[in-house]
Amino acid sequence: MLIYDGDCGFCTSCARWIERRLPDDVVVVPWQTLDDLASVGLDLDDVTTAAWWIEPGRAPLGGHLAIAASLTAAGGAWGVAGRAISAPPLRWIGGPAYRVIARYRYRLPGATPACRVDQHQ
Repeated sequence: MLIYDGDCGFCTSCARWIERRLPDDVVVVPWQTLDDLASVGLDLDDVTTAAWWIEPGRAPLGGHLAIAASLTAAGGAWGVAGRAISAPPLRWIGGPAYRVIARYRYRLPGATPACRVDQHQ
């Protein structure tokens, strides 16, 4: 399962893009539709600051690791890209890069005023 911020146009655009490439059994859902975040090991601070990849029996993966996991699950060339993001040295720069993108997502294509991270905190 990929969890994203459904209030953010940029996040929604990205989620729809990856959803078209994922296997049919992978759920892509905005966090706002989940009744119990704790049931997937997350809280409000988690979901308002990053995307999350949830797999049964594994710890939740947030931020760039969630993106890497979703790309890996998509397979093909996207899977290669996902595995690359998960491995050093891209893994080392992925976290800081994700945080910069998340912080300024309101300036990216498809963004809306709701994309400002500081509005949720």
